[in-house]
Amino acid sequence: MKLLWLTLADPDPPTNGQFIYSRGLIHAAAAAGATVEVVGLDRPEACHRDGRRADGLVWSLAEHRPRALWRGLATPLPFMAFRVMTRQMQGLVRAALDRAAWDAVVFDSLAAGWALPAVLRRRPRPGVAPPRLVYIAHNHEAQVAQHGVADETRPLRRLVKRIDARRVARLERALVATADLVTSNSPEDRGKFQAARPTRTVLFLPPGYDGARCAARRITPATPRRALIVGSFDWSAKRQSLEAFLAIADPQFAAAGIELLVVGNAEPGYLDRLRKTVRATRFTGRVDDVAPYFSQARLALVPDRLGGFKLKTLDYVFHRLPILAIDGAVPGLPLHPGESIFLAPDHDALARDVLALIDDFARLNGAQGLAYHACQDCFDWSAVGTRLLRAIDDASGAARVVTVRRGAR
Repeated sequence: MKLLWLTLADPDPPTNGQFIYSRGLIHAAAAAGATVEVVGLDRPEACHRDGRRADGLVWSLAEHRPRALWRGLATPLPFMAFRVMTRQMQGLVRAALDRAAWDAVVFDSLAAGWALPAVLRRRPRPGVAPPRLVYIAHNHEAQVAQHGVADETRPLRRLVKRIDARRVARLERALVATADLVTSNSPEDRGKFQAARPTRTVLFLPPGYDGARCAARRITPATPRRALIVGSFDWSAKRQSLEAFLAIADPQFAAAGIELLVVGNAEPGYLDRLRKTVRATRFTGRVDDVAPYFSQARLALVPDRLGGFKLKTLDYVFHRLPILAIDGAVPGLPLHPGESIFLAPDHDALARDVLALIDDFARLNGAQGLAYHACQDCFDWSAVGTRLLRAIDDASGAARVVTVRRGAR
């Protein structure tokens, strides 16, 4: 099977959840037998270079020159797609479409949706079936965008986000309506997409896990009295959730002698501003290896208020850290509330759960053991790649109508 894989950027190294998922799927598809050409932006820290060929993968990468977001106001595309649609990217996509008879074209996240009209305009070769179209959803982006509008308090930015949310919803509808196969990494998002296309396939496609596993661990009084949050904080929705949680939890943690350690990439200036507002919380910024931090905490937190599969939760599970999260923020894990995971309705309840559990070693160790056992055979990238190729092979082509206008060049 020959796949043209359109994505945001070279996902190696995978520095955030989007890149982890994209990288895993790309390599899993190639390992399952597909020949894959990946078209995306280069990154200064990326592992591949334009034209590299290895292990069933060809990398066609455009120079990363971020487009001015103000120019995006004049296009029908959401900002996340507009920033990828550089002239060089457009040229790479056109050349790839002309170069081969593809079995499928994969739109890896909404960021790749800018290319949908260009793909649909390409006439199929005589006697060759047109490629099947696959949309890999990383989130239900329309819902995420609406949450961003609701959380924005500054009037001008709220207006800009409201406009962008409409464009997100329009492009997402176009991809979901047009694709022969839609995949989702959470059961809840799959249900939303399935409601929009009740007679056509939406595949639940959770990620795999190929990281380190801690065979055994006991949380004891010698373990630092510390809670841990791991993540990348370069996305406004994650920042808003983190800031809202810190405003509630940090004073309580300081009073109780609990440290909160936040590990992950964010702009240094942003972290400096946060450091001035907290007493119990410490920020590491970007680190080369998060593994050492897992053994030095009693529990892990997911304060996000949005759903979608959280790749960091697999790190927590397989490093045997019990998880406390906002209800609805960690879909796709085979865990039971109150036993293998602890869920709270809001940030205040989440902070109170930390206070109640931080010294309860029996419940903490029981939860981490149950979670590890429940997940140990569920997240295999090789199985994910095989499922994806089988679903693409089974997907039938359908009449397609372009429902999103062509973006400005």
